Amino acid sequence: MDEIQVVESRPLLVDRELPGLREAVQQLVVKEHDVETPHGRLHCTMKGAPKGDRPVILTFHDIGLNHKTCWDPLFDHEDMAEIMQHFAVCHVDALGQHEGANTFSTGYEYPSMDQLAESLPLVLKHFGLKSVIGMGIGAGAYVLTRFALDFPNMMEGVMLININPCAEGWMDWAAHKISGWTHAEPDMIISHLFGKEEIHHNHDLIARYRHYIMNNMNQFNLHLFVKAYESRRDLDIERPVPGINARTLKCPSLLVVGDSSPAVDAVVECNTKLDPTKTTLLKMADCGGMPQVDQPGKLTEAFKYFIQGMGYMPAASMTRLARSRTASGSSITSDGNRSRSHTHDGNRSRSHTNEGSRSRSHTNEHSRADGTANSNADQSVPKSTEVSC
Repeated sequence: MDEIQVVESRPLLVDRELPGLREAVQQLVVKEHDVETPHGRLHCTMKGAPKGDRPVILTFHDIGLNHKTCWDPLFDHEDMAEIMQHFAVCHVDALGQHEGANTFSTGYEYPSMDQLAESLPLVLKHFGLKSVIGMGIGAGAYVLTRFALDFPNMMEGVMLININPCAEGWMDWAAHKISGWTHAEPDMIISHLFGKEEIHHNHDLIARYRHYIMNNMNQFNLHLFVKAYESRRDLDIERPVPGINARTLKCPSLLVVGDSSPAVDAVVECNTKLDPTKTTLLKMADCGGMPQVDQPGKLTEAFKYFIQGMGYMPAASMTRLARSRTASGSSITSDGNRSRSHTHDGNRSRSHTNEGSRSRSHTNEHSRADGTANSNADQSVPKSTEVSC
C-alpha cells in the first residue's frame, strides 16, 4: 500500500454567512492510497477524515475520465464546501485510469464491471468504513449500482448520473463496431460523455476533454476499461411488488440526467425499475451529458437536499441558488406538463450514537425555471418523483 499525503491549498470561495468555512476546507488533508484487490491496486484519494459513524461520500467516474477530470468541477464549487465540512470524500479511480498509471502488461485480464463492484468492500475495509453514500456517473454509476445491489448494508444512499442498467444490445454493439472503423476511440468516448448539441456547439468544452483523453489518459488501459463497460451485464433490477422480494436498490436513490444528455432514455428506463418510495429522478434543464461540469451549483443543491432527506445536515444553510429563488418569489407552480422540483428536503435529524430505528419523511420543493420556489411538505405516502430544474 502506497500512501501520499498532501494539503490542498486551492482557494475556494465561500459565502460570508459561513465564517471560517473557506479556511477550514482549504486545510482538509488529501491522502492517496493504493488498495490491493485480486485484480491489482485500486487508486483511491481520501479528502478529509471520516467523522464518527457518519458515512463517507464515495465517488466513481465514467470511461475516459478519472476522479479529477470527472469530479473536480463539482467538489471545487463554492457551495460544496459546507457538505465537505460534514463528510469526508473517497474518490475511486478504476484500475489503470488514474494520472500516471503504469501500462498493464500484455495479457492482463481487466476486471469486469461486476468485479470492480466486488472490489469496493476492500476499499471500505482499507479505510475502516462501515457505509458510504455513493456518487457515480456512467460506468461509475453502473459499478456503484451493482455494489449497492450486492452489498446493500454498505450503501446508505446513492446519486446516479447517466445510469444505464441494461447490457449493451446487439444494435449498440454493431453501431460501435461500425463507427470504430472510421472514428478513433476518443471520439467514441466523447459521444458517450456528451450530447450531440454539446458536441456541435460547445467546441471549447469538447476540445478540452478530447485533448485530455488523448494526451493524459493511458490509452492501453483506457481501452481495457471501455471494453469492460461495453461488456457489462444487465443489472436485472425490477420494480418491487408487494409480496414479492424483487431485486432492486434498498437505499434512497437520486437519478440525475441532463435534458440533452445521450443517456436520457436509459435513466428514465432505470427509474421505472426502482422502488418508487425511495427514488427521485432529476432532469436538469439546459444541461448536457455532464451535469457536474455544466451546472455544479444546481447539482450541489440537489445533492444537499438528498442527504438532508436521509437525515444528515438538517440545519445546513441554504445554497446560493435556493436563496435566490426564495428571494424572487414563493409561489408553487408547474411549467406546462413538467413539474419543477428538487429532491427531498431534510426535516429530519439523526442521532449518531446508539442510534435505533430511523424515521424517514420526504419534502418536495417545487420551483420554476425562472427562479420562483417554495417548499411544501408532502404528508402522503412517498412515491417516485420526477423532478426538473
